[in-house]
Amino acid sequence: MDSLRLGFIGGGVMGEAMIRGLLEHHVCTPDRLVAADINEGRCRHLALTYGIHAYPLNRAALDGTDVVVMAVKPQNLREVASELRGYLGPQQLVLSIIAGTATTTLVQELDHPLVVRVMPNTPGQIGRGISVWTATAAVNERQRQATQTVLAALGEAVFVPDEKYIDMATALSGSGPAYVFLFLEALIDAGVHIGIPRDLAVRLSLQTVLGSAELAQATGRHPAELRNMVTSPGGTTTEGLFKLEAAGFRALITQAVVAAFEKSLALGRPKGSE
Repeated sequence: MDSLRLGFIGGGVMGEAMIRGLLEHHVCTPDRLVAADINEGRCRHLALTYGIHAYPLNRAALDGTDVVVMAVKPQNLREVASELRGYLGPQQLVLSIIAGTATTTLVQELDHPLVVRVMPNTPGQIGRGISVWTATAAVNERQRQATQTVLAALGEAVFVPDEKYIDMATALSGSGPAYVFLFLEALIDAGVHIGIPRDLAVRLSLQTVLGSAELAQATGRHPAELRNMVTSPGGTTTEGLFKLEAAGFRALITQAVVAAFEKSLALGRPKGSE
């Protein structure tokens, strides 16, 4: 990793999060990072904030780099791929965080066999995310190790041998932060509704969710066991849980994850296919 050079195509939220993580965790120095973004304002921001080279031309991310991170929107893939096709070196690794885009599509669009597909999530912006990744058979062991090191800058990184788990992770851990934020928003508003000042409701809700997740992680206990520890017979928690169950809380979460999973699959299908 001491000599690894990375190029980023797309300097948006996740692209910037990866750049920040790589620098903060001393995986790379600024002189070994290059970013390309069609928005010149983003290029200036990345260059001034992180001291890296940033250009408005996508091919700039290919010049002398070992890993090319594709962090563009799915609808822009074909246009970007047409710019890169034929210019990728035989040993350059493409690491894609493009939602819903299969490795076969990437290989075909880029005419390049060395592809890693990743599903990160937004807590990676502060190094507390989790990324699920897979790779084509052409990716060698050294490149796999490099991928794991790069993704560790965002938090945890989990390799899966079957690409089907990437679409599943998209629905669970990729979209999951939005579900948590919606729950937080509702919890805060509920606190305000019963009379708690909003700033205190925010503080109580944030620490409750954070502490609960950390307790589950630290103890390794099943969430049902931890829930039972809070739930006294005939108590206040029992009443609250009864209302959630009566409203189909579990079923709604499942439906949300299934809907996101199906959307991820749909994004990966060729246009016009059933």
